[in-house]
Amino acid sequence: MVSDRLGYLLKHVLARLTEAQTKALAPHGLNGRDLAVLSAVASGEPLSQLEVASRLRVDRTSIGDLIDGLEDRGFVERRRSPEDRRRNVVALTELGESTYATAERIRLEVEREFLAPLRDGKRFRSDLQALLGE
Repeated sequence: MVSDRLGYLLKHVLARLTEAQTKALAPHGLNGRDLAVLSAVASGEPLSQLEVASRLRVDRTSIGDLIDGLEDRGFVERRRSPEDRRRNVVALTELGESTYATAERIRLEVEREFLAPLRDGKRFRSDLQALLGE
């Protein structure tokens, strides 16, 4: 039966989680991919556009469009690196910082509600991380 296949189950679980996150984040002008970029940029260390792409395992051609969209909405800006003037880094704006904080709370709540039917949501998450070798 198709619904017994791991790939089918993972694909459809991801689709439902993505749908829930998209709906919850939409009023804040974000989607899950946007939030992932903001999360990488908010990591505390100044990252170049290519470093953000690498951290998120996103194609380097796609990251430019993602960052452009966030920049157009005022969430991030490209700046010269204070350590190396030849290098540009991506930084959160004040709006980006406040929106990121709100969006992270929303993401955590959506995940908590999504995992609520499981006996041990924390265990499920750690099992998935083990499968990824993390």
